[in-house]
Amino acid sequence: MSSTTGTSEQLRTSLPVPIHGNGTAETRPLTWRLAQRDEVLDIETYESLEGYQGLKKALGMGAEQVQAEVKNATLRGRGGAGFPAGIKWSLLPKADGGPRYLVCNADEMEPGTFKDRLLMEKLPHQLVEGMITSGFAIGATCGYIFIRGEYIKAARHLNEAIEQAKAKGYLGKNILGSGYDFELYVHTGAGRYICGEETALINSLEGRRANPRTKPPFPQVAGAWGRPTIVNNVETLNNVPAIVLRGAEWYKSLSAGKSPDPGTKIYGASGKVRFPGLWELPLGTTGREILEQYAGGMRDGLSLKAWLPGGASTDFLLPEHLDLPMDFDTIMKAGSRMGTGLIMVVDETQSMVALVRNLEEFFARESCGWCTPCRDGLPWGVKLLRNLEQKQGRTGDVELLQELTKNLWIGKTFCAHAPGAMEPLQSAIKYFRPEFDACVRDDAASLPPVTQA
Repeated sequence: MSSTTGTSEQLRTSLPVPIHGNGTAETRPLTWRLAQRDEVLDIETYESLEGYQGLKKALGMGAEQVQAEVKNATLRGRGGAGFPAGIKWSLLPKADGGPRYLVCNADEMEPGTFKDRLLMEKLPHQLVEGMITSGFAIGATCGYIFIRGEYIKAARHLNEAIEQAKAKGYLGKNILGSGYDFELYVHTGAGRYICGEETALINSLEGRRANPRTKPPFPQVAGAWGRPTIVNNVETLNNVPAIVLRGAEWYKSLSAGKSPDPGTKIYGASGKVRFPGLWELPLGTTGREILEQYAGGMRDGLSLKAWLPGGASTDFLLPEHLDLPMDFDTIMKAGSRMGTGLIMVVDETQSMVALVRNLEEFFARESCGWCTPCRDGLPWGVKLLRNLEQKQGRTGDVELLQELTKNLWIGKTFCAHAPGAMEPLQSAIKYFRPEFDACVRDDAASLPPVTQA
């Protein structure tokens, strides 16, 4: 498989979709091995491509130094929130001799997001190495990869990688003679979007109903089975071995001045673009570069109407925002969130009312039902949107939807599920209000307004 160092046109004719392997070990720490092989599944091939070198170096450095290196690298979480991993690790209490856990959030049920699946299916050892190295840094005794049940291929490859790592002495008792013990397991989930919230994930891991927990205490203090627990995303953990191997200063140089945030990011594009796919690029690459240079622009005859910068639970942005760097702070200042960094495009032929109704149906279905605003508010929003989509909207329906976005916002629900669901809705009304107003019946003025029971 050829590297993605050639021109975009050459890449499109030589590589399958998604385009995932590119660059070198010094420039693309997450995907450079896929420029050498279409997939790296056996441990001997992975070892020949610097595999487990980061772990070996970490064991020689000591846990505190490894943790300091990751903290100095300012590795921000790649699951959507962007919280620095090193700071999260530092919140763990001092070791007391009891168990502590490292959990990988591989649930990846955000609509429009598929980056973690690529890493797990094609580079399972990289995640295993990241888990062991991170576990050593925080003093974890056991790790779990919590993966969505539909990722059957990824789970199989991870289990095979774990067995191979055990046979080589990278897992289990006294890893490589270091005195460090660590066990790692793959846990398949039952398919709930709410498990993307770390405490709901922990509840599910324990065999409980996947409801979010009250915080504090935070998982760093009392997580899985009441013990200190760190939950990190797949892409986040995949970065750790390279940071340890090459250092924080090297990692900071990867964004090449495109963003104050260091490192690279697996960006992606889906929807009616010419070449949907994934690309590891310097953090801060603009939306225009991603969509036009790598995804090939919109399909013939279509033009961009709006885009979601990081999955279904982010606010819509407009074509005028395309030149903004895709980093956490810049996209937030523009009124959205970078989220997972995988762009979903909307073309001018698509109805914003129908599109948002589809998204809100998903969020309503995936509510855990724990709190009333989310349990009752999301289905109410779906009902209003269905009426509007069918041109049966009544006077005041759009205003009710706007009020809903306020009543289901941060601080008014138990967790961030409902506020995330409100982001595409509030921004769609903000930018495309005439489309919603056009769905109100012509005789709506003579009808009684709809009130919530």
